[in-house]
Amino acid sequence: MTRIETARVAVTPRDVKDLLTLYGVQDEPYRETLMTLARLSRERTWWTDYRDLMRPGNFVGLEAEASWSRVWEPIVLPGLLQTEAYMRALMTSGRRADAPESVDRRIRLRLRRQDRLIEPNPLNLWAVIDESVVHRVVGGPAVMREQLQRLLDTGALANVTIQILPFTAGEHVFLGGSAALLEFPERAHSDVVYLEGLAGDYYEEQPQEVARYRDEFERLASNALDAEASAALIQKLRNGYSNS
Repeated sequence: MTRIETARVAVTPRDVKDLLTLYGVQDEPYRETLMTLARLSRERTWWTDYRDLMRPGNFVGLEAEASWSRVWEPIVLPGLLQTEAYMRALMTSGRRADAPESVDRRIRLRLRRQDRLIEPNPLNLWAVIDESVVHRVVGGPAVMREQLQRLLDTGALANVTIQILPFTAGEHVFLGGSAALLEFPERAHSDVVYLEGLAGDYYEEQPQEVARYRDEFERLASNALDAEASAALIQKLRNGYSNS
């Protein structure tokens, strides 16, 4: 049990079955759900080769299984919307000591995550982005021109909504940093809120807290420019780079 609880060994379906019997869990659908999770946890996934790059909590794995991602970003663009050049500019400025091959692997991981937006059963992305993010020049004018075009192209997908929160929106509950709410279609997963900060990452799965974050996100979105007005602002900024 100690080795399982400290994640030194993976739990097997038989372990889960025995533990559920020991704890007196009789709900058969619930038992099957947990044993299914145990089986899935032992399967090799595309992100397995990148585990050394991933932050604790396996956000990438959660995102890969989610049906919806509601994201708030106050500093840089969400990873799912970044171009390769934008990523490289961020990564080389923030991790100057990293070897080039390490940066390349981080970029490949982020690019692979973006495939979720164009798969047959794609992730639904709803991103609310602070206006300062689209004004902030990352990588220079040419990189920003390409990046803003990517926002326009990706925002045109049926499963993607991009809204810009204008400077005039004032204070709000998410001023502390970025946040992502991941929602899952299956009972096997609980919806989860992911908060990223300099002091560490935090995952919230309590249903009442997740519901509160969902309400606050929707309130934030209601104060943002709608998708059409957001696209018009992004296009205007892109045109400015074209003329520079």
